[in-house]
Amino acid sequence: MDTLTDPVPLPAKPAGPPTTDSAAARGVDVELLTEEVKQSSAFLDDVFAQVGKVVVGQRDMVERIMIGLLTGGHCLIEGVPGLAKTLTVKTLSQTINATFQRIQFTPDLLPADITGTIIYNMHTGQFTQKRGPLFANLVLADEINRAPAKVQSALLEAMQERQVTIGDTTHRLPDPFLVLATQNPIEQEGTFPLPEAQLDRFMLLIKVTYPTAAEERSMLDLLTTLDVPSATEVATIEKVKAARRVVSQIYIDDRVRDYIVHIVQATRRPRDYGLAELAPLIEYGGSPRATLSLAVAARAHAFIHHRAYVTPDDIKAISLDVMRHRVSVTYEAEAEEVSSEDVIRRVFEYLPVP
Repeated sequence: MDTLTDPVPLPAKPAGPPTTDSAAARGVDVELLTEEVKQSSAFLDDVFAQVGKVVVGQRDMVERIMIGLLTGGHCLIEGVPGLAKTLTVKTLSQTINATFQRIQFTPDLLPADITGTIIYNMHTGQFTQKRGPLFANLVLADEINRAPAKVQSALLEAMQERQVTIGDTTHRLPDPFLVLATQNPIEQEGTFPLPEAQLDRFMLLIKVTYPTAAEERSMLDLLTTLDVPSATEVATIEKVKAARRVVSQIYIDDRVRDYIVHIVQATRRPRDYGLAELAPLIEYGGSPRATLSLAVAARAHAFIHHRAYVTPDDIKAISLDVMRHRVSVTYEAEAEEVSSEDVIRRVFEYLPVP
């Protein structure tokens, strides 16, 4: 029986580096790749250190934004106001000398306000094109759910195609191009919730939580002085592009690949995986984008930790961010106060680690 359709997972084994034979079968020299990863990922420690000078705590959010930057995957950041979401994105752009634009989404926003438009020049008697704020490396779409559907669709086209059409001319967006959208989970009046199809285009849904008491005390000591801390440039866009090429070469063992597919399949066919109790709770399972995003994000997570291969721990570390917005629960689950995160955790608890 094919391993990808077999509902019985492989026996659990401790996670560790890939075997030389399995890597050689794919034409991968793990030792050589490890050295390359250590060299090309060294700048990340400096980036995290510079961001840490300005943003206290929130390491998980910073890492996941960096995962998006290293893979080209857009991120949706959800959290209450005041958790340094905007500050983190702006500070990160300063450390890598990237262009940054912030767009405040409002109900009266028009698509041309973000993509650009054609303006008539009275002095020359000609029409000229004015580019919108989307033409930047890092675009912060603040409170994306406050904009109407047409604006969200215009943003979605830019995210998917990496291009914008103004009049009859199509313009390529900068490389890298990353959309970091935020939404407030508390206030829902006057908002336009993102449909599932649009949510699926975001590689990660990052949930930002309150800082600990110790972090908040450090924040109080740091930000109530006259000398406001700032980040300095420690990397370049070219370094990020070079790192992207190395990330795409990170080795994923066949057993780990099967593990990724089993995880997503279990959210679609829970009965086949011995999780019959989840069947009435899941309306829609993860899409194929979930499978691809798990693999890509796991590679970037391994790269951030200076490893040339993906372990099941990498997949577990980013699984909620990749899957929480791609698994829809039923009304029965909502009545029982079961969230998509609860479903995903149950899948990981049941499926043995390869």
